[in-house]
Amino acid sequence: MSKSRNRRPTIIDVAERAGVSKSTAARALTGSSNITEETRERVIRAAAAVGYERNHLAVGMRSGRSGMLGLVIPDITNPLWADVARGAQDRAAKSGVSLLVFSSDWDPEAETQHLRALRQARVDGAIINPVADNFDDLDRFGLPFVFIGSSAERFADVSSVGSDITQAVRLGLDHLVSKGHPAPCLILGPKSRLARARFLRAVHEHCVERDVDPAILAVEDGEYTVEGGRMAMRRLLERPHVGHVSVFAANDMMALGAMMAVREAGLDCPRDVSILGFDGIPSGEFAWPGLTTVAKPGRAIGERAVEGLFDEIEHKPEHRRIFMPCRLIERGSLADLTAHHPQRVSGAGRV
Repeated sequence: MSKSRNRRPTIIDVAERAGVSKSTAARALTGSSNITEETRERVIRAAAAVGYERNHLAVGMRSGRSGMLGLVIPDITNPLWADVARGAQDRAAKSGVSLLVFSSDWDPEAETQHLRALRQARVDGAIINPVADNFDDLDRFGLPFVFIGSSAERFADVSSVGSDITQAVRLGLDHLVSKGHPAPCLILGPKSRLARARFLRAVHEHCVERDVDPAILAVEDGEYTVEGGRMAMRRLLERPHVGHVSVFAANDMMALGAMMAVREAGLDCPRDVSILGFDGIPSGEFAWPGLTTVAKPGRAIGERAVEGLFDEIEHKPEHRRIFMPCRLIERGSLADLTAHHPQRVSGAGRV
């Protein structure tokens, strides 16, 4: 076999294949913003065609950048966060950048260890859903970063991307009211989580606007898990109640757990209990009945976070806080109490 056939493809091969200069090919593969999307796509296709793989160590020694980003999310088992990770990965790959993903499992100590690992890996920047209350270490080590999720609200001077919780909660409550559920029970996360406070604040604002006392809404807390929702729903059903019960759960996993508790109690959703979820995870579509939910734009959040991180890495001066709107996905878990004869509906969803 000839020596040329064993030769590792270089950036020159990529440039020739793409019909661009060597420097343009290099900038396209390092995520530079000074490249058109059409050129970037052409270079990435050319790199794949010739089998080019970047030598991150060599690139880092020459440019001071590794071509790698970090992502620390709180719970990789939650499909919403998996969707965020997929969006971030796809956007990073589009710019020829690799993504290292860690899950903190809502543990500040684990989060600290993951950030230390990312610094040791010499990533160019990190996207973080902050669990810890203090991020002085990030400034001390000079690591560009962008926050995602509800917890980012604690850090007003940091660029962040997240769902518009106020808009989302209002959307869900307006839909509940339109279906004849003016005072739903709430299944919320632990009191220590900022996401819970934001959700509850939006509920209170909506109630005040409708001249409804927020204190009349029954509230149960639990972990943001199926089991957490199941146990919270059991406690709600043990409370004295008259007639139909409606529930707005703080995430879809809790909502699915609540549906389990309803069945275990010998009741029917939506005939006896109506349930509205929050997140828009895929499994809600396959529940019976299908889970009506307010869907967060998980993948888009991941994409925008990577774009924001590129801006931070390139020292663009303005910190931005981006709140992305959510949408309602209507399926079959809410009874229409405004109808004369509420009908049970199928799990087929519509947006």
